[in-house]
Amino acid sequence: MKSEPISTAPVIPAAVLIGVINKKQNEELAKEYLEELAFLAETYGVETKKTFTQKLEKPDKATFIGKGKLNDVKTFVKENNISVVIFDDELSPSQQRNLEKELGKKILDRTNLILEIFSQRAQTAHAKTQVELAKCQYLLPRLTGMWTHLERQRGGTGTRGGAGEKEIETDRRITRDRIAQLKEDLKIIDKQMATQRKNRGEFVRVALVGYTNVGKSTIMNMISKSEVFAENKLFATLDTTVRKVTIDNLFFLLCDTVGFIRKLPTQLVESFKSTLDEVREADILLHVVDISHPNFEDHINVVQQTLTDIGAGDKKTIIVFNKIDAFKYIKKDEDDLTPTTKENLSLEELKKTWMSNLNQTCVYISAQKKENIEDFKKIVYDAVKEIHVVRFPYNNLLY
Repeated sequence: MKSEPISTAPVIPAAVLIGVINKKQNEELAKEYLEELAFLAETYGVETKKTFTQKLEKPDKATFIGKGKLNDVKTFVKENNISVVIFDDELSPSQQRNLEKELGKKILDRTNLILEIFSQRAQTAHAKTQVELAKCQYLLPRLTGMWTHLERQRGGTGTRGGAGEKEIETDRRITRDRIAQLKEDLKIIDKQMATQRKNRGEFVRVALVGYTNVGKSTIMNMISKSEVFAENKLFATLDTTVRKVTIDNLFFLLCDTVGFIRKLPTQLVESFKSTLDEVREADILLHVVDISHPNFEDHINVVQQTLTDIGAGDKKTIIVFNKIDAFKYIKKDEDDLTPTTKENLSLEELKKTWMSNLNQTCVYISAQKKENIEDFKKIVYDAVKEIHVVRFPYNNLLY
């Protein structure tokens, strides 16, 4: 009798996602956030089996969701061999402990999921230090109850300190010491990076910014003829990459930065301060937007708000609408009298809407298909030249 072949393909862990609908987040927005959470989960390496939503005026203090919904999740998790349960909002330490006790599975919230992805993708010592600091800051208030041995008492007969201190206190102290050490390490790295920026002289600096997975690294590779890692996953780039770029007779520095996202953990923003310094010190920002994404306007707002938060909101900005090759719309029939929505607008029609009133320069390209690249280069060239002639008034190369 022939034996069945044994599959050697890796087993992908299964996950369920949980979001809430409330006054700040209606059903449509909750659905969109959960779709993004599913993309984050895929990037992390788990497969989404089901999403749960619940209408809540405010989250349950103990378990975030109500008892009835929790029982539904518990039943599904048990019957479908689910490995991880992911919440779209940040959980309090007590909520996370209670959920782990109730469900008996790994519990992640959006913040922790993003931190886990950053951990997977950090390559350099700099990025690894930044991510470890953010994780330690996130874990510190959550140490209680994470491991059963933390409830045991240290010390005892013949040991200094009598009954001793709980192991949880030791772990907290170790974590605080590690945070202090990582902050010192980052100060040294920040000084080194500041020196590197200073050594670049008076080159005009251009920074690529934008929502995650909009094609910044692809544009970087195209314009600088380099091989920066690019992938159709969130946060493919964590480390800032700087390249010297030449367009015609003009040199400038181009840097690729970490992508932004909704609800970006505050710990990461703080830890990646030196990376974001490249944005703050840039002369020009190329704000890359994935125009094929159905909610690209929301992405623009998230990026602009993040830029404002880090003190770079007033920079000279060129909006680069990328992925025009992937743009799709639903053409209405001539006899269709229903109101026209954004989904019914062609790219040319869309350009005549709010985009026509933008104060910033815009360009529409496909970095992947090399469409309108010469227009893009001309716009960047003119913007860099405008700064260059002021900074180097006697540069004969430009005349």
